[in-house]
Amino acid sequence: MAHNVAILGFGVVGQGLAEILHDKAASLREGLGFDARIVAVSDLMKGSLYHPHGLDIPELLKAVRTTGSLDSYPDEPGLVRGRDSFDTIRESNADTVVELTYTDGKTGQPAIDHCRLAFECKKNVVMSNKGPVSLAYESLARMAEAHGVRWGFEGTVMSGTPALRMPLVALSGNDISEVRGILNGTTNFMLTRMAEGVGYDDALAEAQAKGYAEADPTSDVEGYDAQYKTAILANVVMGIPLKREDILCRGIRDISPEDIARASREGKIWKLLARCRREGGSVQASVGPVAIPLTDPLAGVGGALNAITYECDLAGPITLIGPGAGKTETGYSILIDLINIHRHQI
Repeated sequence: MAHNVAILGFGVVGQGLAEILHDKAASLREGLGFDARIVAVSDLMKGSLYHPHGLDIPELLKAVRTTGSLDSYPDEPGLVRGRDSFDTIRESNADTVVELTYTDGKTGQPAIDHCRLAFECKKNVVMSNKGPVSLAYESLARMAEAHGVRWGFEGTVMSGTPALRMPLVALSGNDISEVRGILNGTTNFMLTRMAEGVGYDDALAEAQAKGYAEADPTSDVEGYDAQYKTAILANVVMGIPLKREDILCRGIRDISPEDIARASREGKIWKLLARCRREGGSVQASVGPVAIPLTDPLAGVGGALNAITYECDLAGPITLIGPGAGKTETGYSILIDLINIHRHQI
């Protein structure tokens, strides 16, 4: 039986997911017995489509890429246009809602309300939005469990790199005393270039030119993006109910050429580190620039890559390195969760 999917937000990641589901359809069906069908797409700017028997993915992508909207998608019997995101959740036959809308980082909306409604309607939710997980993890997790549905959010920390699934599954049985990592590709790229002698402003301009940094880079360079991800790791991996505001946060704006040079003389390199550590009965969590020794596994992680180290009592320190963003990578993170819902592993 096909797994019906409704996508809320059809930007870069939503289109990346659609491409993957189309291109990988045969191998997913034959190798995993997983047959996903996009029955609805709802986007505030691009429009909305619903067909209970599935939408034609090549036509979806063609419409968006040629006109910027879904209006040119061909009419057919049974096609419904114009439903907003909430009506799409209520009235579609989706098994899983893929939540990819633009979300306010301070309130987590509208994604939090999308989750609540989907759970009430007995639908699973998969997302790459950090806001709901970092701001409302406990209440949403309880709600999903109470309604007998699943909630997947692998892509919220390191995109398609399994920063959540690896500790929860592959490292299960370990007590993890500390998690620390490079969780923002923009600042890691900038600090890598600054260690090579490039000034802050020029490093930021390069990051923006390469698409690593937004026109407004505040969330990255001030550490807020990593702060959200630290809250997710604390809650999900370490079972510590931290809120974003509980985590000390400092960005990289104040790192000077003198700081870079001094670290180099000392055999160190600057990284924006996210850290969460149990100390006795308390928890210490922070995001900020740290000059780490070149012998540290995280020191060699350059460019826009992300990395994370789990301090395990049985396995020892385990470091995972991989991309933390990207259309295909984040689309893949959604696929990971869809497959695990199919396998009943979330």
